[in-house]
Amino acid sequence: MSTYTVDMTQPSTIDFAPATTAVEVAQNIRTILTTPLGSAPLARDIGLDYSIVDDPYPIARARLIGEIMTAVAMQEPRAVVTEVSFNGDLVDATTGRLLAVVRYSLAEGVQ
Repeated sequence: MSTYTVDMTQPSTIDFAPATTAVEVAQNIRTILTTPLGSAPLARDIGLDYSIVDDPYPIARARLIGEIMTAVAMQEPRAVVTEVSFNGDLVDATTGRLLAVVRYSLAEGVQ
């Protein structure tokens, strides 16, 4: 089983005709991670609950991991999240930024 990575610390572009399912799923995960819950017209259940950003850093980090895993499982069922981490935790803690790195595999039966 292959593992794929969505690194929010790296810039990306939108691909309107992804060549593979893995690329399409990665793009959908990136969209989920960058969309505040309730902000997408006609799709209010897409995205993450960003109210947790006001929590203290260690609590926000832990809650964000859970929020990401739950949101991806519900909003992109073709992905199975295997790990959520954050690059540059020390820098992120001082700037107030939490940029996730999500590792996932494709769900069984998805090609």
